[in-house]
Amino acid sequence: MLSVEEALARLLAQAQPITDAESVPTAAAHGRVLAQPVVSGMDVPPMDNSQMDGYAVRCADVPAAGTVLRVSQRIAAGHPGGPLEPGTAARIFTGAPVPPGADAIVMQEATTAAGAEVVVNEVPKPGAWIRRAGFDVPRGATVLAAGQRLRPQDCGLAASVGVARLTVARRLRAAVFFTGDELVMPGEPLPPGRIYNSNRFVLRGLLERLGCTVIDLGIVPDDYERTRRAFVEAASRADVIVTSGGVSVGEEDHVKPAVQAEGTLDLWQIAMKPGKPLAFGAVAGVPFIGLPGNPVSSFVTFLIFARPFILRRQGVTDVAARALPLRADFDWPKPDKRREFLRARVNGEGGLDVFANQNSAVLTSTTWADGLIDLPAGATVARGQTVRYLPFSELLG
Repeated sequence: MLSVEEALARLLAQAQPITDAESVPTAAAHGRVLAQPVVSGMDVPPMDNSQMDGYAVRCADVPAAGTVLRVSQRIAAGHPGGPLEPGTAARIFTGAPVPPGADAIVMQEATTAAGAEVVVNEVPKPGAWIRRAGFDVPRGATVLAAGQRLRPQDCGLAASVGVARLTVARRLRAAVFFTGDELVMPGEPLPPGRIYNSNRFVLRGLLERLGCTVIDLGIVPDDYERTRRAFVEAASRADVIVTSGGVSVGEEDHVKPAVQAEGTLDLWQIAMKPGKPLAFGAVAGVPFIGLPGNPVSSFVTFLIFARPFILRRQGVTDVAARALPLRADFDWPKPDKRREFLRARVNGEGGLDVFANQNSAVLTSTTWADGLIDLPAGATVARGQTVRYLPFSELLG
């Protein structure tokens, strides 16, 4: 069996980023992958400004606490003032431009207003409470690198340097279908021996969270010719094909011969639990990832393998999920020869609890959990031990 690292390395080695890009409004770029870096053409902030409500002064005019200065002007945010007259103070508000000649701000709490004058109750230091031009971003700085998936704060940073449009990779087109005579859609009668198709909803949602345009080809019966036609259609419309089910070697598992008839296929046995079988290949040059049919196995293998592959194809450079070292508040005394991904969640004391039933068919474990414990092969866990925890916040987007 392949290790998780070996399988992932093989996948990523063949994850060629798409090269098509498009320009979109910065306000609509959340979740997209940046195709060109963003370089600031300005200083942020663009001028020296006040960090506080207070008074702009010359330090030389305040030799001692209790100095009284005439208030010569009032400066609000968005309204530049005139040069500061010697021996005076300017009433100033947070974010307002510092007037020429002033070299410090005295916060309002350190002053006493007295009509047209102000009593300065502390001696200011040069530069006090002044945000200098370029304090956040200097002109010419690269503020966003190509290959990163844009978060709301990234879009805000682009806007702060005056960028109205961003060049992003076009959305990846992902075709999905689901094999099995036993599958029925919710809302339809459930005949004996059938199950509702939960994987369709899980995989569609996962792909959409990754920013893909989903091409849903529905349920494909356990039939060789229909499976083959589904692959041909998927390859004609998509950049990547993802399926669940049919990747074993049983007589009713038609994915293997269908893909081999139209392209190339590797069937891998991964040393992990849940999710042992994984198929990878190509149909008409379009990459194909075949996930197991068990709902938890499908979910976990998507997160561990399909997610980084799809992100890399979108042009994302850093596709690794960041793990946290957290305390196990449980015992796991029985080691497994495979690497285990245990459904778990953080409890009120900051430790981890595990779902009682870790069977690969128990989809409720994925809704109860808020992440996965990555447990090495052959490892046991004693209460209080530190384990490697992958939160869903790292794995679902």
